[in-house]
Amino acid sequence: MSAPLNELLDDLEDRGVLTDDDALYEAFSSWASSTGRPLYRHQDESLIEILSGNHVIAATPTGSGKSMIALAAHFVSMAHGGRSYYTAPLKALVSEKFFDLVALFGAENVGMVTGDVSLNADAPIICCTAEILANQSLREGSTLDADMIVMDEFHFYADPQRGWAWQVPLLELTRPQFIAMSATLGDTTVFRKQWTDRTGRPTVEITDAQRPVPLEYDYVVDTLQDTVERLLSEGRHPIYIVHFSQKDAVDTASALSDRKLISPEIRSQISREISSVSFTKGFGQTLRGLLTHGIGVHHAGMLPRYRRLVERLTQQGLLPVICGTDTLGVGINVPIRTVLLTSLVKFDGSKMRHLRSREFHQIAGRAGRAGFDTVGFVRVLAPEHEVETARERARLTAAQEAARDEREAKKAKKKASKKRSGPKEGQITWSRSTFERLRDAAPEALQSHFEMTHATVLNVLGGAADAGRDPAEHLVDLALHNDDPPLPANPHIRHLADIYTSLLQAGVVEHLSSARAQELGVSRLQLVADLPDDFALNQPLSPFALAAFELLDPDSPTFALDVISIVEAVLEDPRPLLYAQENQAKAAAVASMKAQGMEYDERMAALEEISWPKPLEELLSPAFSVYARSNPWVGDLELSPKSVIREMIENAMTFTELISRYDVGRSEGVILRYLSDAYRMMRQVIPEEIMTEELEAMISWLADLIRSVDSSLLDEWEAMMNGEELTEAEEVSSTVGAERAFGADESGVIAFTANRHAFRNAVRRALFNFVELMSRDDVDGLERASAQAADSDGLFAEAAPWTGDDWDHALERYWAEHDWIDINQGARSQALCALEEQISGEDILALMSFSARDNAIQRSRFEALARAVDEAPAGSVWLATQTITDPEGNMDWRIAALVDLAASDKEKLAVLTVLTVDAR
Repeated sequence: MSAPLNELLDDLEDRGVLTDDDALYEAFSSWASSTGRPLYRHQDESLIEILSGNHVIAATPTGSGKSMIALAAHFVSMAHGGRSYYTAPLKALVSEKFFDLVALFGAENVGMVTGDVSLNADAPIICCTAEILANQSLREGSTLDADMIVMDEFHFYADPQRGWAWQVPLLELTRPQFIAMSATLGDTTVFRKQWTDRTGRPTVEITDAQRPVPLEYDYVVDTLQDTVERLLSEGRHPIYIVHFSQKDAVDTASALSDRKLISPEIRSQISREISSVSFTKGFGQTLRGLLTHGIGVHHAGMLPRYRRLVERLTQQGLLPVICGTDTLGVGINVPIRTVLLTSLVKFDGSKMRHLRSREFHQIAGRAGRAGFDTVGFVRVLAPEHEVETARERARLTAAQEAARDEREAKKAKKKASKKRSGPKEGQITWSRSTFERLRDAAPEALQSHFEMTHATVLNVLGGAADAGRDPAEHLVDLALHNDDPPLPANPHIRHLADIYTSLLQAGVVEHLSSARAQELGVSRLQLVADLPDDFALNQPLSPFALAAFELLDPDSPTFALDVISIVEAVLEDPRPLLYAQENQAKAAAVASMKAQGMEYDERMAALEEISWPKPLEELLSPAFSVYARSNPWVGDLELSPKSVIREMIENAMTFTELISRYDVGRSEGVILRYLSDAYRMMRQVIPEEIMTEELEAMISWLADLIRSVDSSLLDEWEAMMNGEELTEAEEVSSTVGAERAFGADESGVIAFTANRHAFRNAVRRALFNFVELMSRDDVDGLERASAQAADSDGLFAEAAPWTGDDWDHALERYWAEHDWIDINQGARSQALCALEEQISGEDILALMSFSARDNAIQRSRFEALARAVDEAPAGSVWLATQTITDPEGNMDWRIAALVDLAASDKEKLAVLTVLTVDAR
C-alpha cells in the first residue's frame, strides 16, 4: 500500500532532500506509480513546471487527471515550507477535496473554510470556495499567507454572477504561484500575458493531453425511446440523458418506464438495494417506481439522499439510464458511458438560445469512464419536427417503391407533402449544422465579469493598514486595471464613486486632510466603523437580523415566530415554493374577486399586488432602509421576507405536507436545503438572551424534521464542524423517523390546541369564513357555519348558536352602512383578528351593544356567558375579534366570538360561540 504524501514528505526531510527539486520530482512520480496511476506526459510536464516556479494553466480534457496536478502543487508547496490553497465553485467539491487531502497529507495539515464551516484555518493546505479566497485577497493583498493557489473549474471565471471571485486573486496576489484547471478554457493567450506581466513568473499552458477515453460524436435523427433502446442493445450504457429543465428530465424518465430496459434479475437486485430506503410521498414514490425499471433521475432539486442513491446504484451497474439536467458538468459522481443530449437549445433565465461551445463540451466531456471504457459516446437528438420529417420521407419512399404506376407515386408524394412538419413559428431550434459547429468549435475565450461592490471596497479598507497600501489609490487601481475590456466611460469608477459617497455619508469612512493623515502616519481614507467579521460571507445580512431582533416584543404571543421570520427574511429564497405560494394566493383572490363581481381589468390590476406571504414586511422594510444608511455594505443586497418555516408551524405541517400542498415535489431538495440553511443560521445567530423555551422547541423541531426527511445535510454539516467524514452508509441513509408537525407528540398525534400557532390560525380561518359568507349575503351558509362551530357539549353548550335570523338582522344593519365587504389578501391580515387569551366575564359584558342591553333575552345570554367565562379555568377560553374591512376603510364593524379550547380539542376544530356582529 502506498504511503500517504505527508509520510513521503517526512521521509524526504529525514534524508535532507526536502528542498531538492529533483528529489521531489522523483519522489512524487514514484508515489503516483505506486498508486497504480503513473503520471501521464502532461501531468509529468505540469509537475516540472510547478517545480520550476511557473504558473500553470492546465487546459486538459475531462478525465485526464487534473486532480493529480493539483496534488503535485500541494506536495511541492508543503515541501518548500509554503502554504497552498485549493478553491472550487461548490461547497460540496470543497468538502470532497478536503477529505481527500486529509487522507493524503494528514488532518493536521489540511483546513477548510466555506462560510458555513471553518476548520483548522491555519493549516498549510486550505480548501475553500472561490469567494473566500477573493475576500481574503482584497483584505490582505500581498500580505496574504499563500504561496500556491490551485483554482479548480477555472471556467467559472466567465460566470456573470460569480466570475469576479476567480479574477480578484489574480489581480491582488502577485507573490503566489497559480495553477488554473479546466477542460473548457478556450484561448488563454491573454491570461498568460497578464499573469506573467503582473507577477514576473512565466505562465505555461498545458494543452497537449489526450483524452484517456476518446469521444465519438453523432447526430441522431430518431425518437428518444428508440435511440435509448438501440444504445442499450449496443451495450453503450450507462446513458445520461441531458435535459434543460427538471420537469423534462422526470417526464422523459416516466415515458421510458414502459420500456423493458433491465432484466428481471437486475430488477430484483435493485429492489433489494432500495428495500431499506424510505421514499417520501409524491416524487419519492415516483423515483422508487422509476428505479425499479432501471431508470434514475438526477437534478439539483432532489433530496441529497435521492441523488446519492442514484449515484450509488449507477456505480453498481444497476441503472442503465439516468435522466438529468445539464448540471452534470460539475458535482455529479455518476459513471457515464454515453451522454445523450435531447436539445441544443436552453433557457438561460431571460431567453431561449443555443448552447455555447463551452457548455456543450462541458456536458459532452462527461462521457467515457477512464479505466472502464475505451471510448465515450456523445449523441445529440434531432428536434421532433426533423425526426417526423425524416420518417415521412421514409414512408414516402416506401410508398413510391410500392406504387404500381406513376400516378400512385405522385399521389403518395402529394399526401406526404401535406403532412410535412416544421418548427413552430418563432421557435429557436437546432440542426445537424448546429451540432457540427458546436462539436468542432473550441470553447469561447473566457470573458471578464469584474464587479465593484460595497463588499469589495470594505474588504480593501478593512485590510489597508495591515496590507501597507493606500486604500483610495488601490481601489482606483482595481477599478481601472481589472480584466474587463476598456470602455470610453469606465462603469467601475462611477460605481466606486457612488459607493464612496454612501460610505462617507453613513459615517463608515472618513477622508482626512493631507496634513492630518501625514501627522498620524496613515492614509487619507480611513474606515471608522467596526465591520462584522463575516459581512461578505455566507449570510451577509445576519448582522441585520441580529439588530432586528431588538424590534420585537418579547411578551408578544408571536415572539418566537417573529424571530424565525426575521431569520427567514435574510435567507436566500426557495423560489419554486414562493412562486407556488403566490400562485395559490392569486387563485384564491381571483375566486373572491369574481364573487364580488369585479371586472377583468380590475382583477388583473389587483393581482399585481399579490405575492407570497411576507410576515413583518411593514416592520422590517423601513428598518432595513435605516440600517442600510449606517451600514452601506448591505446596499448590494435585498431583504426578502417570506413564510416557509413559519407557515409550517402555524399550520402544523410536515415537510411532506408542505410539498404536497404546493405541488413542488421536483424542488423538494431546494426546499430542504433552505430549511437546513435556516436551522444553521438560527443556531449561529440567535443570541442566548432571546432564546425562549418556545423558540428552542421550534428550532429543535426543525432539526428533527430535517433529519426525518434527509439527515445527510445536517449530518454533513455537523461532521465537518468536527472535522469528520461521513461513511458511505451514512451518506445514503434512509430517514431516521417519521415526520412530525410542530406540537405533535412522539406518535405524531397533535392535540388540536397544543400547537398554539396552528390553533390561532384555525380560529382566524373560522372567523374569516363568517366574513366570506357575509360578503356573499349567504344567510343559510352563516347559520350552518354557526351550528358547525358551536359549543354543543362544552362550557357554552346552553348558548344557542346564531340563527339565520340573527345573521340576517346583522347583515341588514351592515348593508345599510356599507355596499360590500372586502375579502382580499389585505382583509385576511392577522392584524385584523385579535385574540385575547386571558379574559374575564367583564370583557364579555363590555361587548354588549346598547340595543342588546335593552333586550332582556340578549342581555341574559351575555350574562350567562360572562358567568361561564369566570367559572372556567384561566386561559381555557379566548375572546376572538375579527375586524371587517369595509369599502370606506372605516374598519368599525366586527365579529366577536368566544373560543372554547377544551371543546376544540375534543372536536378537532375551532369551537366558537358568536357573541356579536356589530359596529364598535
